[in-house]
Amino acid sequence: MNRRLFLRNTGITGLGLGALVAIPMEVLAGVRQWVSPNDRIGVGLIGCNGMGWVNLTSMLKMSEMQCVALCDVDDSVLESRMAELAKINLKPTIHKDYRKLLAQKDVDVVIVATPDHWHCLIMVDACAAGKQVYLEKPASNSVAEAEWMVKAANKYGSVVQVNQWQRSQQHFKAAVAYVQSGKLGGISQTKAWMYSVHGMLAPKPNAAVPAGVDYAQWLGPAQRREYNRNRFHYSFRWYWDYAGGLMTDWGVHLIDIVLWGMKAGDPKSVAGMGGHFAYPTDDRETPDTQTALYNYDGFQMTWEHSMGRRNGLYGQDHGVSFIGELGTLVVNRGGWEVRPEMDDKKPKLEAVAWQPQTDNGLDLHTQNFVAAVKAKNPALLNCSIDVGATVAKHCHLGNVALRSGETLLVDSTGAQLKVANKTANTLLKPIYHNGWKHPNV
Repeated sequence: MNRRLFLRNTGITGLGLGALVAIPMEVLAGVRQWVSPNDRIGVGLIGCNGMGWVNLTSMLKMSEMQCVALCDVDDSVLESRMAELAKINLKPTIHKDYRKLLAQKDVDVVIVATPDHWHCLIMVDACAAGKQVYLEKPASNSVAEAEWMVKAANKYGSVVQVNQWQRSQQHFKAAVAYVQSGKLGGISQTKAWMYSVHGMLAPKPNAAVPAGVDYAQWLGPAQRREYNRNRFHYSFRWYWDYAGGLMTDWGVHLIDIVLWGMKAGDPKSVAGMGGHFAYPTDDRETPDTQTALYNYDGFQMTWEHSMGRRNGLYGQDHGVSFIGELGTLVVNRGGWEVRPEMDDKKPKLEAVAWQPQTDNGLDLHTQNFVAAVKAKNPALLNCSIDVGATVAKHCHLGNVALRSGETLLVDSTGAQLKVANKTANTLLKPIYHNGWKHPNV
């Protein structure tokens, strides 16, 4: 299989969620080519499970990218990844403390794919160490952290790409261009949604820390708790200490498309509600059912998610809609279409039939990042930390409105986003534990 055919055939071709998968090393071995040491870019991966590994394998499709370091708190994960990388003759140094990886001089680029509560500290430290950063979404785990991260990238002149890879995908670009063309007429309402098949998360008792896991390092700035499997690896995202549930997991991807299409800044107000309605007795802290309403000058946006079902809006389990006076554009990872409004059975504009997704958004996103790194130019990024931080703040505000029970009145006129709500204000800035301090930027 030649390289061009390989890259085409390993694109994301499924509809629905467009699941991302890591490319097998045996396949990569057949397409990677020798590159002069002077042209190689050293990559360090922090957080080697899940999307961290997927992001790394996407970068390794570019032969100049050399994995020189791995960092994870779990020995079993490190051993598995080392065995895989050996198949393409890569033997990275391994670490359990990310600061040791950042001290490696041959690390040029860092992929940060830890649980969300670590994103801010690691990204800021990576920028201070002179590294360029590919950051898993959501950018931050709080409003304040998002602002600190933007300051750090600007302070150090760092190239920081957030992995909201839909920004690099052609059909999303085409859909946004159509929205911004004015063909839909005035847009007064937008929607973003995710209807998920996640099942019930049954409660589990606390247990001994698994052998080979540095649990204290995993907790980091989060509150110290006994080890519980529900709070570890993938399912960490359902607990407020570490993440923000489906709102920050999927909301950053889909709300981002609304902000992009509408050229929107901060909202004027945010309201939210939800609860544990699909699985009332499961172990999640974050809601399985949630709605948030954002008001801007001239339009509003709603976010909604629901677990345990897939029958979402417009017949799609996830997506975004721009509702205009002449028609509605619906877009998701599978493609986009325009549904006209009718006037006495006559369409107000020409319908656009379903335009399917045709490319690999993740690969395009990592390629965009590497191009910006080579040019030393953050302006080339399709999803800079400024973009990632903006949508992260939106999602956190939706969660803060839910948790506080208050409608947030947002003040974004100064250097820091503020809300005129006492309870909500306490949720904008995280409390760091275990000796970890907020970054000084």
